Amino acid sequence: MPLIQADRLRTIAARLLEGAGAPASEAATVARHVINANLVGHDSHGIIQIPSYINRVEVKHIVPGAPIDIVQETETTTVIDGHWGFGYVVNEFAMKKTIEKGKKQNVAATTVFRQGHVGRAASYPIMAAEEGFIAMMTADSGRSPKAVAPFGGREARLGTNPIAIAMPSNLPGPVFIDMATSAAANGKIKLAEARGQSIPEGWVLTKDGEQTTDPGDLSKGGVLLPLGGLVGYKGTGLAAMVEIFSGLLTGLGFGVEPTGRHNDGCFMAVFKVEAFRPLDTFKQEVTEFAHYLNETPTQKGFDKVYYPGEMEYLTEQKRSVDGIDVEDATWKKLGDLAEKFGCAKELDL
Repeated sequence: MPLIQADRLRTIAARLLEGAGAPASEAATVARHVINANLVGHDSHGIIQIPSYINRVEVKHIVPGAPIDIVQETETTTVIDGHWGFGYVVNEFAMKKTIEKGKKQNVAATTVFRQGHVGRAASYPIMAAEEGFIAMMTADSGRSPKAVAPFGGREARLGTNPIAIAMPSNLPGPVFIDMATSAAANGKIKLAEARGQSIPEGWVLTKDGEQTTDPGDLSKGGVLLPLGGLVGYKGTGLAAMVEIFSGLLTGLGFGVEPTGRHNDGCFMAVFKVEAFRPLDTFKQEVTEFAHYLNETPTQKGFDKVYYPGEMEYLTEQKRSVDGIDVEDATWKKLGDLAEKFGCAKELDL
């Protein structure tokens, strides 16, 4: 796999998106979010997604330059129609609007509908945490054909339905969780397939309901399992709540989008820490709590206990210097797209 510096990957991603018709500003936003996902180790939401986004633009499932409309609002709430624009662009606008209201009213919440894939969910709560808010976001996985079977089932009824929460602190990296409510994100399965790797048992069932370690079985009629293994009812419960927040509250409904169009519904909320406690005190205590977790004696086979978000921060530091691994299959797709858009020489692909 080629090892590519982040700046070059951002340039490649942005230029290819522009080739597909995205305005330069939108292409830059998508590229920033995508490569930031690679930097923190979430390769399933990284550069591997660019060919998929371009395909969605070409079949008009994503509309570059789409208007972003506020269709309903109060002093503390906002409902946003993204008109099928890039999810990164729409959701970044939505979080900025939520933060703006939160600064005035202490709490604020927003729903978003009709937008493309929003990528790494943590990106948006982290924006708010950097401005002194506790923040959360849920997403309903686009109402695309469902991939996750509820606990005890063998047929898909749920999406991977992620939830992300971020906290302000004085640590060098953000404190957050960003988790699918399935055993693994759908993108991680696709990434393993692209890299010719097996997956752990307990992630996927075959179309016949059997355990498998072959990621290719998912696209052959298999299903993802919910988070939790033997206590997967907890993952199912979380996924159901996310579906209600992000599918029903947004007005998208549950189940599969009848047009087949990826349609990420999102719910986000922010809470100003200063409405509850002095921000500096809270940030310091979150920092001390994180160190307290770090100091936990380790089990056999473990070198360290990490606070939530620490692994991503450390990975970002390393990859910012060393570069990002791009699987050969994705690198070829990027090269083919560069040829198609006449920028292969410009991008050295």
